Amino acid sequence: MLLAFYKPFDVLSQFTQEHPSHRTLAEFGFPPHVYPIGRLDRDSEGLLLLSDEAKWNDRLLNPRHSHPRTYHAQVEGEVSDEALRKLRSGVDLKEFRTLPCRAALLEAEPAHPPRNPPIRFRQNIPTNWIELTLTEGKNRQARRMTAAVGFPTLRLVRVSIGGLKLANLGLVPGQWRELTRTEQQTLGV
Repeated sequence: MLLAFYKPFDVLSQFTQEHPSHRTLAEFGFPPHVYPIGRLDRDSEGLLLLSDEAKWNDRLLNPRHSHPRTYHAQVEGEVSDEALRKLRSGVDLKEFRTLPCRAALLEAEPAHPPRNPPIRFRQNIPTNWIELTLTEGKNRQARRMTAAVGFPTLRLVRVSIGGLKLANLGLVPGQWRELTRTEQQTLGV
């Protein structure tokens, strides 16, 4: 079984509640014995896959497969061409240098559902949206990359894994459903 879940903001990608204030996957009524394949940080949103089959972990997470994951990052400031160039060529972070990725400025704000609570708004500081496609998944990598090039991430939404696009699944934040065989094939594994 392979499930797609639109993970909302402020939900941990785990079933165990470590603190009474934490929201976890346990509140969304998943079938028994499924677990998340990968993670999305508590403050990130979007496509999260869950399964009861161990084979999906290796196919989707092992770096040797270079499996692409695409994010929309709303960042603080007017993104420069130089910042995009740096993102595309790889960024030096404290512990490692990221692999090159695809990075593009989105001309229009994507049609994501409003976040609850909304991001902070500053009248004198503009925001832009960047689309990033990564093939590695280090801890908070997308956020750390945008910050390293001078544009802190305010909102991060994972919009696709392989060829599986969140927008095509008909989900709203907090909803999940089992993927069809055809949808599983779009993952490219």
